[in-house]
Amino acid sequence: MLSVAIQTFSYDSKKILQSINFELKQGDHLAVLGESGCGKSTLLHLVYGLLHLENGTISWNGEQLKGPNHSLIPGEPFMKLVAQDLNVMPFTTVQENIAEHLPRLNPEEESDRVNTLLKVVDLEAFANRKVKYLSGGQKQRVALAKALAKAPKLLLLDEPFSSIDTFRKNKLRRSLFKYLKEENISCITATHDAEEALAFSDELLLLKEGKMERFGKPETIYNNLETEYQAGFFGDVTVLPSQNSSSEKIILLPHQVAVTDEETNIEASVSTSFFKGTHFLIEGNYKGNPIFFNHSEAIENGTTISLKIKPHRN
Repeated sequence: MLSVAIQTFSYDSKKILQSINFELKQGDHLAVLGESGCGKSTLLHLVYGLLHLENGTISWNGEQLKGPNHSLIPGEPFMKLVAQDLNVMPFTTVQENIAEHLPRLNPEEESDRVNTLLKVVDLEAFANRKVKYLSGGQKQRVALAKALAKAPKLLLLDEPFSSIDTFRKNKLRRSLFKYLKEENISCITATHDAEEALAFSDELLLLKEGKMERFGKPETIYNNLETEYQAGFFGDVTVLPSQNSSSEKIILLPHQVAVTDEETNIEASVSTSFFKGTHFLIEGNYKGNPIFFNHSEAIENGTTISLKIKPHRN
């Protein structure tokens, strides 16, 4: 189990992280979701041991990790970090990159392992190609396979799919996270991608300005969004005044608002229809504020419609 308790962490007297506390069970996947500059990468670097933590502790199975001030070579041996500046060797082949740190004691077994990882990252056809001739997304996939070669207990991923095309990304994510579950490898992924965070994580950490905004099961957080900031990761946000209090606000995502034939107290004027493939996202105007909802077809601009809020799902 990984246990993280960061009181504060600063660069040059500027606080980057504070009051970060969580635990991660072996084999579980934590997604860290937050806007740029909120401290996601710093958190990964602290866990891995590239940065010294003065105020707080990071422990693995009850043993405190010492960090770079106590290690000649920064980084814990049972962890692997795939950073945004990829650690790949350009002048050797893909399979040579993956096998770089294997002990070469059992060539047949290690060859099977390399082939397995080539399949996981869908690079079997490029096994003998030098890395310098690969695209940025392909190099990212080499870095992922290389990090898994020596079977780490914890994998740290910093925006691991940022250079990979969407059609390839979806297949890769399914393959990678399935493999991690099968091998009981814990994983922390720093990401901007809320869809990825919801679909593939066991726990979700929302960061805001270096602090824990929310921590918990993805379903629980998604179905109980408390602020416009939290909801903004998951879609276009509607903020309505509460019926019960003038100071309280109702935070809604498009799937929580629907057109109705009945008269309601929410009458909106349609301003734009955005085609989303499976549906249209409609933007309307309600008392001078934008309101967003999904609909099966486009609605003519200027049309006045009645809207209802769908029952809340816990």
